[in-house]
Amino acid sequence: MDFPVQNGIEWIVAIQSLGGWLEAPMKFFSFLGTQDFFFLALPLIYWSVNAGLGFRVALILIASVTFNNFAKLWFAGPRPYWVSAEVKAFAAESSFGIPSGHAQNAVDVWGILAWGIRKPWVWVFATALVFLIGFSRLYLGLHFVHDVLAGWLIGAVILWAFVRFWEPVAAWLKTKSLTRQITIAFIVSMITAVIGIVSAGRVEGYALPEAWQTNSLRAGPLPAPVSTEDIVTAAGTLFGVSAGAAWIMSRGGYQADGPIGKRVLRFVVGLIGVLILWRGLGAALPGGEELIPLILRYARYTLVGFWIIGGAPWLFFRFKLAGIPKM
Repeated sequence: MDFPVQNGIEWIVAIQSLGGWLEAPMKFFSFLGTQDFFFLALPLIYWSVNAGLGFRVALILIASVTFNNFAKLWFAGPRPYWVSAEVKAFAAESSFGIPSGHAQNAVDVWGILAWGIRKPWVWVFATALVFLIGFSRLYLGLHFVHDVLAGWLIGAVILWAFVRFWEPVAAWLKTKSLTRQITIAFIVSMITAVIGIVSAGRVEGYALPEAWQTNSLRAGPLPAPVSTEDIVTAAGTLFGVSAGAAWIMSRGGYQADGPIGKRVLRFVVGLIGVLILWRGLGAALPGGEELIPLILRYARYTLVGFWIIGGAPWLFFRFKLAGIPKM
């Protein structure tokens, strides 16, 4: 057992010795770093608070998830509760450990929100939340210290790149036709899918050591860390979100202003559509690592992304839940 892993186990055992009273708050903070939470919070921001900021949140979250998927497959690092029976497993995870996706996504999403709002107290709040989300992953026995540090570092690099290159890239895309914008989005999504599939191929056939399997079964099902489903999910969502943005911008764009009642109604109506496409189609379509299920998964998440950014706003215009921008 190498030094970072052995030392990391000692850190986690020490953190968990602080007491069981921390379990509930740590699970709460951990939830604030999950993709499921962001998947629900993103539409709220985009439809009902600030469309421009919501779109930035969508893209940086997709970018963060994509790079995290790649990195997990490249590093192929274990989770603490797989390695040592000394670590209490408060939850179960199927993927590899390093870098922490919760830590990375927290830096990117809460960081871009703080950058967009540009108020000192928001930066303080976001920084504290990022720390607590990372710390929660240690307490819950799901990540080593180096997993969380790597997630924070990669997230910070992605956040810097977004802030630095958002305006020039957006200006360049505005010079392209709708067809070209959608074509570019599809090509980029395909590139991410290919990179992800190649990354998964390099660890194909990976099997957890027998001792790790025994330890991991204490928390839940046996992990299956080599998977292309998350890669295809991110690629499909990227295409849907980008195509939806290009399409709605060609019709004048979308603004989230209006009376509070209409903002609430937009969120409720739009969320119904998200759940139908996300959960409903997910239950109806076959899953797995075979070609057809992966293609259907890509199509489903393309629809989800397009609905959030383009489809739902179009519906809001039709039913006068949002004002149509003047072109």
